[in-house]
Amino acid sequence: MTIAGFDPSNGAGLTSDLKTFHAHGLYGLSVCTTVTVQNDVDFKSSHWVKPELILEQIETLFERFEIEVVKIGIVESWKTLSVILESLKALNPTVRVVLDPVLKATAGYDFHSEDELSVLDSILDSIFVITPNFEEIKQLYPEKTIEDTIEFLSSKTNLYLKGGHRTDQVGLDQLFYDKIVQLNIEPRGMNISPKHGSGCVLSSSLASNLMLGHSIEEAAVLSKRYTEQFLSSNTSLLGNHITLS
Repeated sequence: MTIAGFDPSNGAGLTSDLKTFHAHGLYGLSVCTTVTVQNDVDFKSSHWVKPELILEQIETLFERFEIEVVKIGIVESWKTLSVILESLKALNPTVRVVLDPVLKATAGYDFHSEDELSVLDSILDSIFVITPNFEEIKQLYPEKTIEDTIEFLSSKTNLYLKGGHRTDQVGLDQLFYDKIVQLNIEPRGMNISPKHGSGCVLSSSLASNLMLGHSIEEAAVLSKRYTEQFLSSNTSLLGNHITLS
């Protein structure tokens, strides 16, 4: 299941997640957190779904389906995310959550107050893996260095650090898991061009591969390769999803 926003261009958010799930041979369920006004190059506004309605969507789906893995994208605040996680854990205590933090200021929210940051600490204990890029990891704990943030995050949960925004080794992704182990995932893609929503694709591919029974290491590598395939699918900002054999 994806819990994310609706992007009318279908390049990011829940529709992108569903296309990724489908390409992995899975049937995806979706819960909407916001309706955005945007295309692939211009974000104009976000119209948030009330937390009560988000929870109603989640509970109704759990009444009908057994849901083992959930990918979470854009939410209004850490407090809202905390409420969502409490609901998920109550409905399925063993559910694995892949959190892709979306922290763009243009979306109309602020995660950086002291109250919100204290909530984030507890959120990290409730998720299976977090998937920030280099810009997002800087924003999670602005008072910390990247190195300190990595150490702190990986002490709380698994961390998949996306390398598309790196300035040293562009495209080098890193997985930190079991608190001490690091896996470097080198880029291999050819003819790669930027894509709107590529972060959503990677995190939903990671969720898909976990659902398919892969270990965190295997899922990370497979997701990296799937995302590279997506980035190489054409030269526009909107990529094509190719169903895996």
